[in-house]
Amino acid sequence: QVQLVESGGGLVQAGGSLRLSCAASGRTFSSYTMAWFRQAPGKEREFVAAISWNGGSTSYADSVKGRFTISRDNAKKIMYLQLNSLKPEDTAVYYCASRSSLTLRTVEYEYAYWGQGTQVTVSS
Repeated sequence: QVQLVESGGGLVQAGGSLRLSCAASGRTFSSYTMAWFRQAPGKEREFVAAISWNGGSTSYADSVKGRFTISRDNAKKIMYLQLNSLKPEDTAVYYCASRSSLTLRTVEYEYAYWGQGTQVTVSS
């Protein structure tokens, strides 16, 4: 069983930055693929970024590529999402997710464990 807790969300002006964190419990964090998804008001949850078990592979949604950076620290059992050059359309609840596989995936149903989410609001 894996428990995930996000933090770091908040209100920021357009062009600003935030760093989200996802703290995980469980002994096998280092073997899990991790990802970030987000859900804006009135929209479906969408993929943002994913990272392989050792950080060697990453994947990003086109909408965030070049602005967001996903990373992980297996010793601390924490995953991060650095959000730069934020836009109002990045406003959403951001969720971290994990799957007990070494294979990197970008679809929601592939992830079994989810956090409660952290709100990111970008003002124009």
